[in-house]
Amino acid sequence: MQTDKKNRRLLWWCLAGAVLLIALDQAVKAWAFGILRENGDIRIIPDVLHLMYRENYGAAFSILQNQTVLLVSVTGVVLLALLILLVTGRVRPPLLVTAFSLVIAGGIGNLIDRVSRGFVVDYIYFVPIDFPVFNLADCCVVVGTALIVLYVLVIEPRAQKEQTGG
Repeated sequence: MQTDKKNRRLLWWCLAGAVLLIALDQAVKAWAFGILRENGDIRIIPDVLHLMYRENYGAAFSILQNQTVLLVSVTGVVLLALLILLVTGRVRPPLLVTAFSLVIAGGIGNLIDRVSRGFVVDYIYFVPIDFPVFNLADCCVVVGTALIVLYVLVIEPRAQKEQTGG
């Protein structure tokens, strides 16, 4: 019973954190839309980290360009499934609850852009690796997904091995 209470508390803290990340993501995107779009790039650390306004009409790495209906639909279904898994208690390990919450935050942040603007506002450019321009919501999705992969490939197999005595 104490564990259930602890799990529910973690869930609500993670969802509250997701709401804060969504708000921060939208605030920075609004700033980028208003300031960067009008005034051009800002070199935070020359030749390393630049802020630059870009409109992404596709998904990661600009795939599925101009497929807004498909992207909104798929994102909506995935986010709803993740939220149901969390709220119904089917996902219990703290790392997975945190990871799912990050993916939800990032997914909702980009979904808001797609629905309201028809594109996602990107603004972070990491120069040394010439990586595509991205945003805070993308970071949330990537970190959350990496944590899920870590759990599935490393942590869960170790826990299973310990339970079976192997």
